[in-house]
Amino acid sequence: MAPSVNGPDLGANSREEAMARHELSRRAMLRFGLAGVGTLGLSGLLAACGSSGTGGTSTTGGGAGTSGAPAATETGSGATNTAAVTSSSATTGKPGGSINLVRALDAVDFDKTMVFSNASIWVYVNIWETLTIGSADGTKVEPWLAESWEQSDDKLTWTFHLKDGVTFSDGSPMTAADVKFTLDEASKTSGGWEFINAAIDTVTAPDDKTVVVKTKYPWAPLLADLACPSNGIIPNKYQGKTKEDFYKTPFGTGPFVWGNWDKGKSLTLKKNAKYWRKDAAGQQLPYLDSVTWTVVPDDNTRGLQMKGGQAEIDENPPYSSLDQFKGDPAVDVVLFPSTRTDYIMMNEKREYFADVNVRRAVSYAIDREGLNKTLLYGNGTPANSVLMPTVPFYDKNTPGQTYDMAKAKAALAASKFPNGFTCTYSASSGDATDAAVAQVLQASLKELGITMNITNVDPSALHDAQNKLDYDISHSYWTMDIADPDELVQFAVLPEGGGHSFETNYDSPEAQDLAKQAEREFDPAKRQEIYSKLQAVMANDAFLAPLYYQPLPYLVSKKVQGFLVKPTGLYDFGVVSLTA
Repeated sequence: MAPSVNGPDLGANSREEAMARHELSRRAMLRFGLAGVGTLGLSGLLAACGSSGTGGTSTTGGGAGTSGAPAATETGSGATNTAAVTSSSATTGKPGGSINLVRALDAVDFDKTMVFSNASIWVYVNIWETLTIGSADGTKVEPWLAESWEQSDDKLTWTFHLKDGVTFSDGSPMTAADVKFTLDEASKTSGGWEFINAAIDTVTAPDDKTVVVKTKYPWAPLLADLACPSNGIIPNKYQGKTKEDFYKTPFGTGPFVWGNWDKGKSLTLKKNAKYWRKDAAGQQLPYLDSVTWTVVPDDNTRGLQMKGGQAEIDENPPYSSLDQFKGDPAVDVVLFPSTRTDYIMMNEKREYFADVNVRRAVSYAIDREGLNKTLLYGNGTPANSVLMPTVPFYDKNTPGQTYDMAKAKAALAASKFPNGFTCTYSASSGDATDAAVAQVLQASLKELGITMNITNVDPSALHDAQNKLDYDISHSYWTMDIADPDELVQFAVLPEGGGHSFETNYDSPEAQDLAKQAEREFDPAKRQEIYSKLQAVMANDAFLAPLYYQPLPYLVSKKVQGFLVKPTGLYDFGVVSLTA
């Protein structure tokens, strides 16, 4: 039975449970394979790593951090084909044609209030659209289906004005009643993304073009929350269908409509002939007639299909395969900046990891640049903060630990365990990246006198053990869904965020106070100051050891124009075209 959309509002406990489910589910779903490890000999790996806004009308949200987000890089021959399109404009392209995108995994489901799989989300954002939208570089929020908004002086009431001329793909106009129904559904469907809207108190529709959102308390991330894919606007009361039937063949205001899904093989979306957007020259969007996502699990086969012209885009090719496409006359290698951050997590319920000096010692002992070179083939960036350069309020000057064995030894000497100890690293079975990280860390910790055994655990059992804090040390990663750091920070430091602070049992009143200040501060400059302090506190406490930031790799045919992947992983085929 489909979850009821008329369930009770989330209380503190249910919100914590929802967020904990989200963290575990997203992390499980986000594992798209080996992430570029390829065939890597351990001896070579060890050798490499052993070397040394306030009230008033607003049309933007969020705010840039102290360093701008990096731009996409293209490593093939010829000009980059991704730079011209932003989330709020479209270049002029040639109408017609179809794109075949090959990927390792199929979509899972299309109930947007429940599904956590990127393989599903990256498809359905081409069907549904949101009131606001994350910018192309991920550093701010822009108007979309809402063309403007105002905020009350008490910071509790937001009034949104809807864009004129927007229709669903069946031709019916999108109204405020549809927005209210959507936000109510997303807020009250238990077991999925409801935590994103936990700050919302009520949604009303005083007229067809106006939506009023009242929050329970001043909530700075609201504009970013409304851009979450789970808040994609659907028709009021599912246009007379049941929820289950609606999500089997969904439709929305987006550039594409449902085509066909041959589960495990391919999924096709077709052009929405009634789409509301036009390009800069007044030409109707989308340009493409259809887009097909084809499941091809084998990395090499996908690469051959790109070389042979059977596919136009390869989603997430392994880093080990990218060099063969450099200089290819028909294919570009494009590295889109992402929000993925890998980290080492340490369980502070264990006596040794409750000691901050031990955690610092572990963090200093990690050769991040060595891991980047060997695991990511040099395509990543060593991480200095739990936050990423691609989210607002990241601080490039955060004093994170860098590889320094002398400092690692000094930190351990200052701890309660100067002579070392024995612990166990829980690795995810079948994950080559995890295995490589574990063995590199094992070798480094041995130099400190710490014996780290490695045990392989089934992924689902590992997630369960981490959630129950039944482990010593492990590796995981995080990606963002919105253009605001609050989503991550809630999980990282707030008890009500669920998940025991990324399953570390980290408990810092100072960090918690800063996180709550940031949630209620609307001035971007002041939020930056708060988040900079918070990042420094988290780095000093070393509750996680951030490893590296890695991009989203894509192979893109040179015939494809306007394809851009945002740091959250979302892409808009509404502005993509083919040259031939």
